[in-house]
Amino acid sequence: MNRSIGSPPHRSITSVSTAHEGGVSDFLQLDTGDAPRGGLADWLAREIRDAIADGRLPVGGRLPATRTLAADLRVSRGVVTEAYRRLTEDGHVAGRGRGGTVVVAVPHAPTPGTGASTPARTGTHEGYVGLFAAPHDDLGVFDAIRAAPARIDLSPGLPDLAAFPRAAWLRAERSVLAGLAPSDFGYGDPRGTPALRTAVAHWLSRNRGIRADPDDVMIVNGTAQALRLLVDVLHADGVREVAVEEPGSLGVRQHLRPLGTPPVPVDAHGVRVDALRATGARAVLLTPAHQFPTGVVLGGERRRELMEWARDGGLVIEDDYDAEHRYDRPAVPALRALLPEHVCYAGSVSKLLAPALRLGWLLAPPGYRDALLDAKRLTDLGTAALPQLVLAHLMESGDLERHLRLIRRHHRRRRDAMIAAIRTHLPTAVVHGAAAGLHLTITFQEGAYEGSDTALATAALEQGVKAHPLSWHTQLPHAPGLVLGYAASTPTEIAQGVSVLGRLL
Repeated sequence: MNRSIGSPPHRSITSVSTAHEGGVSDFLQLDTGDAPRGGLADWLAREIRDAIADGRLPVGGRLPATRTLAADLRVSRGVVTEAYRRLTEDGHVAGRGRGGTVVVAVPHAPTPGTGASTPARTGTHEGYVGLFAAPHDDLGVFDAIRAAPARIDLSPGLPDLAAFPRAAWLRAERSVLAGLAPSDFGYGDPRGTPALRTAVAHWLSRNRGIRADPDDVMIVNGTAQALRLLVDVLHADGVREVAVEEPGSLGVRQHLRPLGTPPVPVDAHGVRVDALRATGARAVLLTPAHQFPTGVVLGGERRRELMEWARDGGLVIEDDYDAEHRYDRPAVPALRALLPEHVCYAGSVSKLLAPALRLGWLLAPPGYRDALLDAKRLTDLGTAALPQLVLAHLMESGDLERHLRLIRRHHRRRRDAMIAAIRTHLPTAVVHGAAAGLHLTITFQEGAYEGSDTALATAALEQGVKAHPLSWHTQLPHAPGLVLGYAASTPTEIAQGVSVLGRLL
């Protein structure tokens, strides 16, 4: 049979002569002859996703105008518009007005020994088993797991980084720089710029019910620095233990490492205050609005018990790490709003904007403020001022609240995609903490999985899927499980990642 010039050898002239006439574009060498009947938009979106994943379309790369690509492919403009819409909803591309449609998702690094798009088991865990073994003894474990290559990253703790409001940040930066005097580039107040401390006080009043004066606020380099400062100050005050939730964040325990961290069990109503009293600890670190990793909310009766414990001389360290992100339940007031003289409150923009900004805040009871200020002054003379001023502008202009509304919609769609994928591929898994936050936790019904969750996480990483074993975040024996982040991955990636976990089980 004769073939037309340029036709692939495996496809005949008859097969190319479809309703869309086999249009070919220079862009990615797309050929509609490869598309299934009635599925042009799906096919086009998938081809572009694959090109983003393997790096052919880099971040910042511009897609062809819809009219141009439609003409090249000999399809209706609506087909291309629909494909671009799906890519936008997935977080792969974003419209830039006159700047066109540009790629905002980063390519995926291939797993060792595999191609970029097809993971393969190596048959051994040698490359990764060390990442999950005794992580509490290794302060570099989070650096190692972040650096480990993976096609799909379901690690908890990241927002939708592709949605970072670059245009709003640039506008705010230009406005701030235009109004700065030469003296503003000198050393400033180690507590933080007055503009950001005021903006944070207003933000917490509007969004967390906390009545605070700007003088109550100290700006820090994220919650990590807040915890480190507290460790030094509490140790100097004679505190030798800070009780922590069980299960609870491994990262928090690492920051509290110079002090003892007796575990306090968490149940469906939050931390058990009777068990907290039994530890004899003078301080406790809690995540009451969305407990990490179980996702439970500290109930009303437990809050009253906790306040009684605090009035008896206890200090509560409230890590409000992702309280802004909620989907199926109303807002929960911060503990700091109820008993400010006994609650040290820490928050940041790591889960709201991006961890790279390293901006957070600390509100301490009066008795600790001077010591914390001295510790901050000796540490770094204060957090970098320019990013503080830009963030203050975003907060006071309303841009940050608009961004929060946008990413709540993104995160909710991705949360829903993960739950749907779990129902399909992990039907025996029990889902915990899906009503809010940036992650959920799964455990397995009795008999569904007899192995260790570290082995499961290791095998998943060999398949190019990154997740946290639940045992990372426990000090006591616990049923195996996984902590899965969904905010930083597209619905397609989430479905693919969960399907890998299902096959491994």
